[in-house]
Parts: sequence; C-alpha cells; structure tokens
Amino acid sequence: MENLKHNIYVKLGIIAFIALFLLASTGMIQNMVQERENLKFSAVSEVSSKWGNEQIITGPFISIPYMRYEKEVLEDKSVKITEYKEYIHILPENLTVNGTINPEKRKRGIYDIVVYNSDLKISGEFKNIKIDELNVDPKDILWDKAVLTTGISDLRGIEEQVMLKWNNEDILFNPGVINNDIINSGINAPVNSIHKDDTLTYTFSYTVNLKGSQKLYFVPVGKTSKVHIESTWKDPKFNGAYITDNNLVNENGFTADWTILHLNRNFPQMWKNNSYNIEPSAFGVDLILPVDGYQKITRSVKYAVLFIGLTFLVFFFTEVLRKVFIHPIQYILVGISLIVFYTLLLSISEHSDFNTAFYISAVATIFVIAAYVKAILKSWNLSLLISGLLIILYAFIFVIIQMQDYALLIGSIGIFTVLAIVMFFSRKVDWYAIKIDAINDSKLKKESTENKEN
Repeated sequence: MENLKHNIYVKLGIIAFIALFLLASTGMIQNMVQERENLKFSAVSEVSSKWGNEQIITGPFISIPYMRYEKEVLEDKSVKITEYKEYIHILPENLTVNGTINPEKRKRGIYDIVVYNSDLKISGEFKNIKIDELNVDPKDILWDKAVLTTGISDLRGIEEQVMLKWNNEDILFNPGVINNDIINSGINAPVNSIHKDDTLTYTFSYTVNLKGSQKLYFVPVGKTSKVHIESTWKDPKFNGAYITDNNLVNENGFTADWTILHLNRNFPQMWKNNSYNIEPSAFGVDLILPVDGYQKITRSVKYAVLFIGLTFLVFFFTEVLRKVFIHPIQYILVGISLIVFYTLLLSISEHSDFNTAFYISAVATIFVIAAYVKAILKSWNLSLLISGLLIILYAFIFVIIQMQDYALLIGSIGIFTVLAIVMFFSRKVDWYAIKIDAINDSKLKKESTENKEN
C-alpha cells in the first residue's frame, strides 16, 4: 500500500488502467444507443407497413411491346426461330406535378412516426412518338398493346380509384406493371390509340390520393419536369438527386419547386427494355422529426475520453500539489458517474427533447460528483473546481453537438486549448522530485515510528 500511495508511476499506471476500462465501457453505451435506435426503426417499419411506406412516383411513361426473332441453325441444318416479347419505353415531352402533403404524427410505444396523406395532380403530354432510331421493324410492333404506366413504390397507399384523362378519353388504371424493365410496382392504363409515325400530341392528366411515411420522391421522366409541393410540415428536408429551384419554410409549413431538364439526367427519352436505371434520379422531400436524439447521443459518447481524462487529471494534480491521497476506488466511482451520465441522457431523451434531457443529466451528474469530492477531500474549493470543470466540459460538448458543420473545428480548438492549459499549469512540476520527496517522506515516517517505539 505504501508503494501504491507514494510511487507516482504506479499510481499513474493504475489511473490509466481505470480510465481505459471506463472508456471500454462506453462501447456498451453505444451498443445500447444502437439497440434503442433499432427499436425505433422497428416501430417505424411496423406503422409504415400498415399505413404506407416511403413513396417514389415514377412516370408516367408509355411501354409498347414488340416481337424480336432469333434464328438458330440446328445440327440437321434446319432453322429454329425463337420469338421474344420485348418493350419500347417512351417518356413524356413535359411533366407537371402539383402536390399537397398533409402530415400526421402517430405513436408506437414511446416513438413518434411521421405519416402523411398526399393529393398529387399529375399532367403533361407526349409529342411526336417516332421510334425509327431504335432499329425496330414497324411490322413487329404491337401498337394496340401500348400501355401508360406510373410507378408507385407502395400500392397500399392508394386511397381512391385513379382515372386517366387521355386526350378526351377517360381510362381506368389497372393495378400492377406489364414488365419490370423500369419499375416493379405501379399502375397501368391501356392507350391503344397510338400508331406508327405518330405526329399527334397526347395530353394526359390524373389525380392520385396517396398515403405514405416520412418520404415522398419523384423521378423526372419528362423532357421538362416541374414539381410543386406544399405542406403544413415545419421541418422538411429536401433531398435526392436535385436541389429545389426555390423553397420557403416557415411556421405555417413549406412550399418547394423543382424544374428538371432531360439534360440534367443520365437517360434519354426513349429506349428498349431495361437499358437504363432511372431510380437514382429521384428527388423529393423528407418529413423529418426536429430532433434525432440517438445521433446526438452517439456523438456525445465520443467525447467520453475528454471527460474521464480531464477529471482524472485534476484529481491527480490535486494529489501531487495538495499532497492528499485519493484511492483508486474513488477514481472508479467518479468515472462510473461520468459514464452513467450517458444512460441518463439516453433514457430521458426518449421521453422529452434532447436539450432538456442533456440539461437534467448534466446537472444530476455534476451535483453527485461535486458532493462526493467535498466528502472525500473535505474541501469546498476542490469541489467547486471539479464542478466548474464539468460545467465547462458539458457546455462545450453541448455546443459541439448543436453545430454540426463546425463540430470538428470547434472540437479540435477546444481540445488543443485544454492541452495547452494543462501544459501551462504543469510546467514547473518536478516529477523526479515528487518521487524522491515521496520516498523521503516514507522514510521519515518510518524513522519517526521507530523512535516512538524505542
């Protein structure tokens, strides 16, 4: 025990071991955060599966089947002709979408999930449908089998029957798609009025009342695609392959507009079969919740090394400069208090906003540690010093978490400043003298004891 109490290197080794053990335990905290986040995702998936998942609107586009023939010469010199049914896909000249999103909050246990009802008015036109450039024999094209298709990623979200206005004709949409070249889920309507070398203009319009969860995206299939969306949701995130031309977000909700040209995307207006994947061009809006506490907690856990390291450093300097002895068990108890802060933060943030949870957890942790320091060191000054240090650290971490764009810069500057302060206050400490003084003190105490016995 005397060696533990007076040998500075043994003490430093023990402190380092305790700090590493506590830092390793932060991995369990991160696993706990991940587990709770997975539970949230499960709750979102459960509600979405019954209401309607994230929706991606692709189209409309026209698909025209044609027959392709392959000749094969067999061993007996006979010719075998194999017939394949394939498709020509034609995109509209222009596409206009005007949509309104009516969001709702649903609860599953302690979790909030954002769902919505949307009213989408889709219109546009096809012009000069000519397929000469595709190298398909016109006599093999099944013009009377042409179909207009709109991709909807989750058909369970459709609330009402969808009627297509095709020029002056009303056509009822059917469920499903006739092939999987472009999309796997959607609705289709026959448009068999198209014919070879068509120079007519075909106008279309229809309304889709669609339910979904969290996201609503569109694929810009028009040579010119214009999308206008408005909603009462106050926390949108405009996401995807294209940014908005303009958007307005205020207390009443948001409006957003996109204009996408065919030159902005990586696929043409016409092709055969599955030559292009157009889904990566999707864009739209995410109806996000204002605070994602799990991400912020994960980020704050990464600074646990700063809390544990600086707190233990202050304790160690207190031992060196004030010549008091702090037992390793006391280091462990203070360190555990710093770790328990994160479990408090996690549990409270699931029932309130993150800022309130951070404030309550920080105050509780600082109060417990300050009271404990006062009890073991019998010094109000040291108790106030530790409290002040923790207040500064928690305030520092809170600011970093709020400033996502400048978190790395502010964090680096803060850690460098702390290091500079520690180096400044320890510049005059003679570490060798501390060891020698400790040994001499031990010898003097031993000699004093022996003299009293004699």
